[in-house]
Amino acid sequence: DLCRKGWVNTCVQKLLVDAGYRGAPFALAASDVLHACTEIEVVKRDQLHTFAVLPKRWIVERSFAWLEKNRRLWKNCERWLNTSLQFIHLAFIGLLLRRS
Repeated sequence: DLCRKGWVNTCVQKLLVDAGYRGAPFALAASDVLHACTEIEVVKRDQLHTFAVLPKRWIVERSFAWLEKNRRLWKNCERWLNTSLQFIHLAFIGLLLRRS
């Protein structure tokens, strides 16, 4: 929908994805939405199946854990997606205000 309105990606430079998002269908869809200026990097797990912190993934997991501390965001019961997005923004604003 954003592509039809003339939205051009200027801020997403690199997209870190799990191994489940590799393949041609995802790459084609991502290039349609994000255009060619975005690099897609697939974070691969260790072949030995031992625990290892994947690069950059812990940042995303930590952010999700911070969001789960807010009661309103435990379960997504909002009717509109925009409402959920605004509560996520409020949660991160509150987190940043507590840090300073």
